[in-house]
Amino acid sequence: MKPVDKKIYLASKSPRRRELLRQVGIDFELLLLRSDGPRGPDVTEEVLPGEAPLDYVARVALEKAKFASDLVTRRRMAPRPVLSADTTVTIDGAILGKPANPAEATAMLRQLSGRTHQVLTSIAVASADFAGQVTQVSDVRFGVLSPAAIAAYCASAEPYDKAGGYGIQGPAAQFIEHISGSHSGIMGLPIYETVQLLRQAGLPLP
Repeated sequence: MKPVDKKIYLASKSPRRRELLRQVGIDFELLLLRSDGPRGPDVTEEVLPGEAPLDYVARVALEKAKFASDLVTRRRMAPRPVLSADTTVTIDGAILGKPANPAEATAMLRQLSGRTHQVLTSIAVASADFAGQVTQVSDVRFGVLSPAAIAAYCASAEPYDKAGGYGIQGPAAQFIEHISGSHSGIMGLPIYETVQLLRQAGLPLP
């Protein structure tokens, strides 16, 4: 089924992903999935036993896209591709999620200090007759962080809604010595790969 227009559904609460889509002129309507409540989340973001970081982000992104696409069908909404994404930070084979408190945020930044880690962002697009997924991997090297810098950052609101406890688009940019990969991917939505996948799904993009 072809999209009815040039608009997509975005199954993500991230304001950064919205900004990136607007940056390249992709129109969207939010289709938010339940993340909590009595019945639990629509799609769990828990890491499965023995699950590798690459497998984890790919699974979560695709499950979100498929669940949201099923909602479109069940609710008889206008047929459009659904875009979802999941981002995680990994170092030494471990997944660093969103820190729940200052102690967790401090521990994460100490682990990242002076080292290179990977930011994995998986994007998925689904519709009634299409399902595709791509994962983009970037290397990020932090300079050596002083205890004072870590404490000041963790005293702010910055670390607590971001995988790995930091966002490249905020004050933590001062920590980053070098990146290799996709700047937008590190922010949470690799634009090049996103546009290619939406074209494959039939969205009429130039």
